[in-house]
This record gives sequence, structure tokens and C-alpha cells, in this order.
Amino acid sequence: MKQWILILLLGMVSLPACKNEAGAGKPDTAQKNEEPSANTEIPENEVAAGMTEDYLNMGRLVWQKPEVVMRLMGDVSNKTVADIGAGRGFFALRLAPMAKKVIALDIYPEFTNYLDSIKVYELPENIQSRLETRLSEPDLPKLGPNEADVVLIVNTYMYLADRVDYLRKLKPCIAKGGKLVIVDFKKKRTPRGPPNKYRVPLFQAEEELYQAGYTNIITDDTSLDYQYIITAE
Repeated sequence: MKQWILILLLGMVSLPACKNEAGAGKPDTAQKNEEPSANTEIPENEVAAGMTEDYLNMGRLVWQKPEVVMRLMGDVSNKTVADIGAGRGFFALRLAPMAKKVIALDIYPEFTNYLDSIKVYELPENIQSRLETRLSEPDLPKLGPNEADVVLIVNTYMYLADRVDYLRKLKPCIAKGGKLVIVDFKKKRTPRGPPNKYRVPLFQAEEELYQAGYTNIITDDTSLDYQYIITAE
């Protein structure tokens, strides 16, 4: 009898601990479902981690399908292409032999310096002068009026603090009849890409382009495995 009483008492003592553990493991539904607004500012350390993430060792050539993205630009042989958030030059180095000029913009000097060095080895001597690097700012494109015929923004759009404002500043930099191409990660679970909570849904990016005054907006969420594509004028 004493043994049963002792077991019962031990069980009663253990109950609160089990309850606490269960409570600690229970997801905070409100926090989990909370989504950032259009102007939510991502913490600086997470912006840096996302924008400097190296996808080259993650089969990027396969899932990024650069030929699909570049085909949307049309014939760029006599055009200037601005690659905003160029990083290590995944697109810039591929576009340089095709375009009249490529301006690779990034807010991180280590990337612009890297591209200035690597283009000597990656590009033929007669092509190297076509690739210009330019240090940009988080809220300013650093392009002149009508300077670019095509503007490409890949895996960078979500990191803009005020996207509508940035798009409005960017608009005068695109020459008449020019095109803006945005490629960013779908807001769904994917094997590659930044945290889902910071991704911008396709419908929201489309709406922001309309708010900024762009026209002829076309969306594509099927051509790429993990990303959507938006073109606008």
C-alpha cells in the first residue's frame, strides 16, 4: 500500500513538468502565421546572409536555368543590361558576351572587387570592357536616367526595405521601351533559398510593380523550379 502511495505522489509531482514541456513544444500559431508587410525591414545580419549566400555549390546552374531568364530579355546585342544585386556575377558574366554593356551593381564592395578580378580570367580580352561594376546603395539603384535598356534583379527583390519606393526610383533609369526582369523565390517550401518568412509572394510583387507605375506586367511561376519571373515595362 505504501508503495502505491509513493508511486502516486511521484506521478503527481511529475505532472507539472510534463505539462510545461508540452507547452514549450507547442508552436506559437500567431507568431508562425505573422507575415512581414511590404515595408518590413529584414534584420541587417539576415539581409547580408541572404544576399551573400553562395548558391553555386547547390546545383544553381540546373534550377536557375539562366538561359530561360536571359531569353526573356530578347536580343541584347546592342543594349545595356543592369544586373542589380549581381553578387559573384552568375548572370553578369554570362550576359557580358551577349550585350553591348553590362553594369553589375551590388551594395557589397567585396563582390564588385571580386568581379573586377575574375572577369580577367572568365572573359575574353575583347569582352572584358563590356562588364562594368558599380557599388550601389540599399535604397538607390545608382543608375543614370535612361541608362539601362534591361534591368535584371535576381534573388534580391525581397531584401529591398521599401520596394515600391525603390521601383519608382528605378523607373527613370530604364530607357524608353526598356524592360525590367525580376526573379525571386516562390513563397513556398523549396530545397534552396532564404527563410520563407522573408520571401515576397508573386501576387504582392506584381501589385507593387503596379503601384510603382509599371505596365505590361507579365508573371511566370512555372518555368523555374524554385522561383517566379516577372517582366514589366
